[in-house]
This record gives sequence, C-alpha cells and structure tokens, in this order.
Amino acid sequence: MYNISVSPHVRSQNTTKAIMRDVCIALLPVLAFGVYHFGLDALKVIVISVVTCVISELVFELIAKKPITVFDYSAVVTGLILAINLPSTAAWWMVVIGGVFAIVVVKMLFGGLGQNFMNPALAARCFLLISFTSRMNDFSIDGVSSATPLAVMRAGESVDLLTLFLGFHGGVIGEVSALAILIGGLYLIIKKVISIRTPLTYILSTVVFILLVNLATGGDTSPVYLLSQVLSGGLLVGAFFMATDYATSPITARGQIIYGIILGLLTALFRTLGSSAEGVSYAIIIGNLLVPIIEKITVPKPFGCEKAKGDKK
Repeated sequence: MYNISVSPHVRSQNTTKAIMRDVCIALLPVLAFGVYHFGLDALKVIVISVVTCVISELVFELIAKKPITVFDYSAVVTGLILAINLPSTAAWWMVVIGGVFAIVVVKMLFGGLGQNFMNPALAARCFLLISFTSRMNDFSIDGVSSATPLAVMRAGESVDLLTLFLGFHGGVIGEVSALAILIGGLYLIIKKVISIRTPLTYILSTVVFILLVNLATGGDTSPVYLLSQVLSGGLLVGAFFMATDYATSPITARGQIIYGIILGLLTALFRTLGSSAEGVSYAIIIGNLLVPIIEKITVPKPFGCEKAKGDKK
C-alpha cells in the first residue's frame, strides 16, 4: 500500500530529542567553565535547576494526564539555560522556584513544548530578578564580592579584554567565558541546529546601536569599549543559546534578521539608557512577544493563492 499525503514532503533526520541533545552538548563548555570558575556552588545550582525542571514537567503531565515528554531533553535544556543565567550564590529554593515557574507557568500551561510564547528559562530569570533583586545580583566568588564587567564599565572604568574573553571575572554561571560560549555556538552552527543569521545580526546590531546612542549622548565609542560590550554580560550566550530558541524565534530568514535587529536595539537601549548595565534577558523576552508579528509580515504567500472576494488588487 502507498501512503498518500499532501505536499510538501519533508524528510529530515532531526528530531526534538536529537536537537535538544545537541544543545546540551553545546552547553557543556559553558557549564564546565562555570563550575571551574565558581566551584561546587555552581554545580549545585545546575543540578537543582535541571532536576526541578524535569520533575515539574513530569508531575504536571501525570496530574493533567498528558503524554510524558521528559525524555525529549527539552526540560533538561530549560534547566540548563536557567542555571547558566543564575549566580552561583543563588539559594536552592530560588532555583526551585525558577524551575517550577519556567516549566509549569510559562511552558506547560500554554500547551507544552512549541506552544510557549516566550523562552521559559529567561522568563523565570526575569521573574527571579524582579522578586529577589539583591540575591540575583550577588556575584560573590569565594565569599568576595565581585562586580560584573558591565557594571565596571558603567562606572567609567576600563576592563581587560583577555580577561573578558577567558572569563575570569564576576557574573552569572554561564555568561563569563566568551571562549566557552563561542565553542558551544560554533558546535550548534556546524551541526545545523541553529542558523548564524540571528546571533550575528543580534551581536552586530547591538554594537551599532550602542555606538549610535553613545555618539548622541557623548558616551564612549572606542573599539575597545564596543568589543568589551560584546564579550561581557549575557550578549553572546543570549545570541547563541536563547535568541535561537525554535519555539520563540522566527522561522524565515528575513524574519530572523529583523528579529536580531530588534533584539540589538532593545539591548543597546537597556544597556546605555536603562538603570541596569545588562539588558539581554528583557530584550529577548520582549522580542519573543513580537515574533508572531514578525512572522506575519515575513512568511511568503503561497504561490497561486487567490485573494478573497472584495480584496483590492
């Protein structure tokens, strides 16, 4: 017998499980450096975050009598993304609250994987930032308080580019080492899990808009300062691991470029004119909300489709 179906016919070896597994592999350099730099406290945050996300999804699906999906690694990825966006000093109960919020409130209540309207891990991070601001901004290392490079630059001081590239400074677990992030991002691009369009557009747009804002306001416009903006904070990890989330980013090439430009504009405005030195998380979740509009204007019309009666030519 023949299986007859309507075209187009797409053949692909990619599955949700395979894609999520590749994302986990790509995150390994970031996670490994985070544990190396921040110690066992970082490992504790990572383990609690992943376990909370997996259990939250499993329990919700059992209670709601829905198909069990925890074996597709999507909950694991959410836990890892949340963990790399938290300081190593985060209390265990904060991590648990963040994991439950990400999975239950942002993901499962909206229908599960692919139905969420914004990145669950970033939504949870923003929720924790609003709820526990002082704890989320505690970047102590071995009990010694440490300012992030963005905060240092906001104060008018300079930072060392090599230190930024390698990651020996304060920050959340997964944002400190640009080298580790780039290794993971390159893996995703080589495996064709993500396209370079969104990350590249996002990073370049952020630099351009920061330059324009600083030109208008008399701020620093030196190449070293602009490169420091790229290597510090959550820009790189956000560009490669969060802005490219399948469920909350555009599917068209033109849409991905527009999306990247919007994220760059928002990040630049938050960093230069906002009260906080960082702005990636808020920029991405706002961008997530704009994705339906971006796709509406960038998805090509079907060839040969007739307009409804009454439509103007």
